[in-house]
Amino acid sequence: MGELIFVGLGLWSEKDITIAGKEAAGTCDKVFAEFYTSMLGVPEEKIEEVIGRPIEVLSREEVEDGNAILDEAADKKVCLLTGGDPMTATTHIDLRLRAIERGIDTKVVHGISIMTASAGLLGLQSYKFGRTTTLAFPEGDYFPTSPYGVIKENMERGLHTLVLLDIGKKLMTTNEGIELLMEMEERERGGVIGKKTLMAVVARASSPSPVAKAGYAHELVKENFGPPLHCIVVPGKLHFMEAKALVMLADAPEEIMK
Repeated sequence: MGELIFVGLGLWSEKDITIAGKEAAGTCDKVFAEFYTSMLGVPEEKIEEVIGRPIEVLSREEVEDGNAILDEAADKKVCLLTGGDPMTATTHIDLRLRAIERGIDTKVVHGISIMTASAGLLGLQSYKFGRTTTLAFPEGDYFPTSPYGVIKENMERGLHTLVLLDIGKKLMTTNEGIELLMEMEERERGGVIGKKTLMAVVARASSPSPVAKAGYAHELVKENFGPPLHCIVVPGKLHFMEAKALVMLADAPEEIMK
C-alpha cells in the first residue's frame, strides 16, 4: 500500500521546513511540489538541497486533476510539498480525501502559515480574525468585488480580515492591493474603505527582513514595502493590547490607542 504525505514548507526559504517535514520528504520515492496556492522566496533547487531529493513541480491543473500524484502514491511513498501549511488550501483537502478513498495512507506535516504569522508580526490576536479573502488582478471586464464584501462582513462583526494578494501571472504588491480596495469602495459605496481606514501590511514574513507596518489607507498606498510577498490586514475592533502592539510593532499612529 502506498502513502501520500503533505508537507508544508513555510513562508520564505528552505530553512522554514520543519525537521519532521525534511525527514518525511527525504524518505519518499517521489516528491512533487506546487507553488500556485502559495510560494516561497527561493527557487526549488534550494529545497532539493535540503531534502536530498529531486522535485517535480506541478501546475495548478495537474494538482487539481490529482491523478499524477495519486497514481504514483498507489504503491509508493509520495510527498507533495506546498508553501505555508498544506491544509489551508481546499485543493489539498480534496486530494487527501481522494487518496483515502483509493486506500492510500495519508499524513500531514504542518508548516508555518501566513494565517498565524501575519497576526503574530502585527501583535493581533489570531482568534479575532474572520474570513480570509484574496485580491486578484482584474482582467478585461472581470473585476471581482467579493473581497470587499468579506471585509465589510468582518468589520461589522468587529473581526480582522487577512487579505491575501494575487501570486498568479504577477506578484501583487500592497500598493496595488490597496488601490483595488479603494476602487471597490467607489463601485460599492459601502463606507468600508476610506482614507482614514486603518490597515496593516506584512511583507516577506519569515524572511531575515520582514516588514510590519500599520497606518491609514491613503498613506500606506504611497509607501514602498520592498519586494513581495505581501499581504494586507484590515483590523476590526481592536483590544487595547492589539492597538498598543500595532503602535509599537508596526508604527501605527498613536491615536488608535485613544
